[in-house]
Amino acid sequence: MSEARLRVAIFTESYLPYLSGVTISTEALARGLAAEGHDVLLVAPRPARGAVHGTAGAGGPEPRIAWLPSIQLPPPAPPGYRIPARLWSSTARQAVAFDPQIVHAHSPFVSGWMARRVAERVGAPLVFTHHTRFGDYGHYLGPLARPGAAALEGHLRRFWRHCAAVIAPGSDLAAEISDRLGEPPRPRVVWIPTGIEVADIAALSATDPRPLAGWPAESVVIASLGRLAREKSVDLLLEAFAAAAVKDPALRLLLIGGGPRRGALLARAGWLGVAERVHLTGSLPRRDALALVKGADLFAFASRTETQGLVVAEALACGLPVVAIDGPGTRDAVRPGIDGLLVSADALAEALAELAGDAPRRAEMASAAAAGAARFDRAARIGEVVGLYRALLAGRT
Repeated sequence: MSEARLRVAIFTESYLPYLSGVTISTEALARGLAAEGHDVLLVAPRPARGAVHGTAGAGGPEPRIAWLPSIQLPPPAPPGYRIPARLWSSTARQAVAFDPQIVHAHSPFVSGWMARRVAERVGAPLVFTHHTRFGDYGHYLGPLARPGAAALEGHLRRFWRHCAAVIAPGSDLAAEISDRLGEPPRPRVVWIPTGIEVADIAALSATDPRPLAGWPAESVVIASLGRLAREKSVDLLLEAFAAAAVKDPALRLLLIGGGPRRGALLARAGWLGVAERVHLTGSLPRRDALALVKGADLFAFASRTETQGLVVAEALACGLPVVAIDGPGTRDAVRPGIDGLLVSADALAEALAELAGDAPRRAEMASAAAAGAARFDRAARIGEVVGLYRALLAGRT
C-alpha cells in the first residue's frame, strides 16, 4: 500500500478542557496525525456552555472536531468531565459521511459503540486504545462493585473482539489483554505508549515552588502530579513523605492537581504533623503544572493503577529523577538506578529519604533522565500508530 494520506476518525468519551491522561493522549494522537499530513476527524463530547476546549499543549494543527451532544456526570465524576448524551446523533452521521479508512476509539462505552457502528457502516478497521484499568475504579460503585466488575469484563471482551487491533499504552496491559482474550482468532494486541512533546517540555522555564508555598530556599522539594483520588494512592504517598520527613527537615511535598481527596489529604497532613511542609496547588493548566514539576528536586509517584503513567515520562523529560512504586506503566518508563528508583510500597519512604538526601546522585539521575527522554517522543509513537493503520489496511486488500 502506498504511503498515501489517511482519513482517520477518532472517537473519544471525554475531551478537553477536562485534563486527564486520556484527553492528553487523544489530543496528542489527533494533532500528531494532522501534523503528519493525515486527514483527521475527532468526534468528542461538546464542552459545557461557555467553556473553551483549548489545548493540553500538543503540537500540530487542530483537527476538525465533530461535537457530540454531552452531559456532565454527577459526583463522584469531576467537574468538567462530560460524556456523550446519546448513542447516535447527527454527529455520528457526519463521521460516516467523512468515510474514514480507519476508525480509532478511545473508549469501549458510548463513543466506542458509535465508533464500532461507523466502522461497520463504512467498512473500515476499528482500532481501540485501552487507556484505563477500569477494574481499579470499582470503589466508586459501592455495593455494585462485584457484579459491575463481572459485567464490565464481559463487555470488554466483546468490544475487543469487534476490533481489528487493540493498542495498550503499557507492556503489562498488552500482555494482560492478550491473556484475557484467550486463543485466536482475536484482534492484534500491540504495545504503543502515548508519546509526549519532549523538546517542548525540555524548553519550559522552571517555576520555583518554594516561594509559592512559603518554603525556605534550601527546601528539597518532592513533586507529584495527578488527580487527588483514591486510585492514585496519594494517601500512600503522603504517609511515605511524612515518614521520610522525620529523617530530613529540609523535605517538602508538592502535590500538583485537584481531586476528591484534597480535603482528606490536608486533614491527614495536619494529623501527621507535616501540614506546613505539604502544599496542594489545585488543578492547573498542563504547562503550568509541568513548569512546577521542573522546579522541584525529584518526582514521586505512588499509583498502582496505571496503564502507562504518562506523568512519569513527563517528569523524566523535565529532567527530574523519579521514585515510583514498581508496577504496570512505571516499569516501562523508569530505568532503575539510572534515572530513578522503582520500589515496593513498603520501601517508598526509605527511597524518598535516600534520594532526597543524596544531591550528587540526584544530579546524576537528573542528567540521565533528560538525556534519555527522547525515547518518549511523540513523533516515533505516531509513526508506530500509522504503521499499524497501514498494516491493517494492507491486510484487507
